[in-house]
Amino acid sequence: MPSTGDLSWPLRRARSMFPSADAVVDRDRRLDYEALARRVTNLGEGLRARLALSAGDVVAILAGNSLEYVEAWLGIPAAGLVLNPLNFRLAETELAFILNDSGARALAADSRFFDLALRLADACPALEHVIWADPAPAPAGVVTWASLVDTEWGPGHDGDVEESRLAAISYTGGTTGLPKGVMQTHGNLLANARHVLIALPLTRNDRFLHASPMFHAAGAANIFTTTWVGGAHVVLPAFDPAGFVALAEREQITATVIVPTMLNAIVNHSGTAVADLAAWRTMALGAAPPPVELLRRATSLLPRCDVRQVYGATETSPHVASTRDGDIRRWVAAGDDARLRSCGVPDIGVEIDVRIDSPDRSAAVGEIGEVVTRGPNVMVGYWNRPDETAVALDADGWYHTGDLGYRDAEGYLYLVDRAKDMIISGGENVYTAEVENALYLHPAVLECAVFGIPDERWGEAVHAAVVFKPGRSSTVEELVVHCRAHIAGYKVPRSIEIGVEPLPKSGANKILKRDLRARYWPVRPNG
Repeated sequence: MPSTGDLSWPLRRARSMFPSADAVVDRDRRLDYEALARRVTNLGEGLRARLALSAGDVVAILAGNSLEYVEAWLGIPAAGLVLNPLNFRLAETELAFILNDSGARALAADSRFFDLALRLADACPALEHVIWADPAPAPAGVVTWASLVDTEWGPGHDGDVEESRLAAISYTGGTTGLPKGVMQTHGNLLANARHVLIALPLTRNDRFLHASPMFHAAGAANIFTTTWVGGAHVVLPAFDPAGFVALAEREQITATVIVPTMLNAIVNHSGTAVADLAAWRTMALGAAPPPVELLRRATSLLPRCDVRQVYGATETSPHVASTRDGDIRRWVAAGDDARLRSCGVPDIGVEIDVRIDSPDRSAAVGEIGEVVTRGPNVMVGYWNRPDETAVALDADGWYHTGDLGYRDAEGYLYLVDRAKDMIISGGENVYTAEVENALYLHPAVLECAVFGIPDERWGEAVHAAVVFKPGRSSTVEELVVHCRAHIAGYKVPRSIEIGVEPLPKSGANKILKRDLRARYWPVRPNG
């Protein structure tokens, strides 16, 4: 009997109950659940039979949102393999590090990234296969996704997959400058899907628009939730507000998850106000706290849509907290700007605490501390990083997020800062140590500090304060070019302040970023 503890379960249910219902809409391609399930099964068996992959082998994907990406999440873990979704915005050297670190044996890439994938194969000794994952005609002599999903390979699976088996290694930035592979099991991802379906319910009648990149944890989570209820996946290959609004209108979208920068672009798009978006009933906002004014504009422009804030991390697969049904609309109507800054209450199935000084003391109401969380959705650790795993996960199963926040008397959580100085710019995590490391490689730089400053478009923008060595100099333009050679474009500072005085430091000689940030950010609760 098939297992109910692995990631094949959502698709098995949908195929059994809704075989002829819309499953995936990707441009001119439309599949029902019967066809999708058949292709997903063939994919898993094809990777094993044609490419001789076996249980536990890692398969990476480098692509925009697509039918193929949906199939990768549904099919690769279900076949006992491990998916490694790659952030296509990373630099080539960063992608090579991830592929080597994960030991990926196969890499699927769409036409946009296929040449890059071939170069990565040359740089990664374990990478044996590069797969053309695109509906367009393939170059001669390459293995194609179509050949895998369209062929009945016959049984090749070695049995049911246990929920404790690794399903995905999703890389997130490391404070040391090296990305860390978050290990997510089948049980982690299924638990998260259950939690989300309780907090943000979907039904078989929902049509979910995938606008967030599917390499992100949030994008992956909603593949499983939508499939489990038999809803339709509608794929936006790459986000732009005009394309989003047109697709939402044409396909009568009912649900989506986006980041505040996307919502800002949608709200400011001239076509939104005149489009027929009456079917759009729910929208979750994650990755960064949205500006209060943006929430006001969104609820006014989309009067039938319930806007939610959500909080989570890749390490939590990713959902931890969410606002309740109607919260934001009520707070907007009441002019309650303070409550509008909340990211919600713990999702059912998840515990949240705020800790002060030591893991044994919980913060009082309104007192700021580190946010910690635990539940069956929390990762099992970082791939090949036992020391960092020990720091992030304590003996009682609490994941230490590194985020600073507080709770109000009703249990709502508010984030006020990030203990590790992480910047979220346009929905992407930027770790300041990585940017600082790149700046320090410039021969003129004596010291630097990188931090986020408010930005209307991106939520936060990467800003750097730099002091040069005596007798040395450079320009902002030269520093930007230098950074682009070492890190991904979205991590490069959008503004650089060049000073002549030493940066402020503590008694322990640590640079005081809070002093540097003070003139850019408003005063926060509890100082």
